[in-house]
Amino acid sequence: MKKMLTVTTLTLSLLLSGVGLAVPQHASAATTSQDDKIISTAKSYIGKVKYVYGERNPDKLIFDCSAFTQFVFKKNGISIPWGSRAQAKVGTKVSSISKLQKGDLVMFSVGTKGQINHVGIYVGNNKFISNTKSSGVVISSMTSGYWSTRFIEGRHL
Repeated sequence: MKKMLTVTTLTLSLLLSGVGLAVPQHASAATTSQDDKIISTAKSYIGKVKYVYGERNPDKLIFDCSAFTQFVFKKNGISIPWGSRAQAKVGTKVSSISKLQKGDLVMFSVGTKGQINHVGIYVGNNKFISNTKSSGVVISSMTSGYWSTRFIEGRHL
């Protein structure tokens, strides 16, 4: 019993002093930026979220595009309004795709030309993630295909 107590005490002493503990090569979790956390959160919902226009149901993971961005930002401690046009009023306006930063909101026109009615989150390399009617949460190119002519502005929070 005394030997077991001595071994336990020694083990606890070593653990608490840090001796014998492996030190990670990269402390990525501790140094990950807020923007990377936002993007990681959004990506974690690929294939898990259903799109319904005008819907905001986090319990069932049913959102429209702006409810999804609102949900992702809230998960990261940032409060933004619901609605793509309401979200287009927060933060600082970014007029050019080349000036966007990871984690920026990106606004698009998918109906009435020039009118903001879709929102996503910029992930870098001219790509963004959003919740879409056709595919749910997806990463799309902003500079080729469907979205290339629909970008209106970004918002840096």
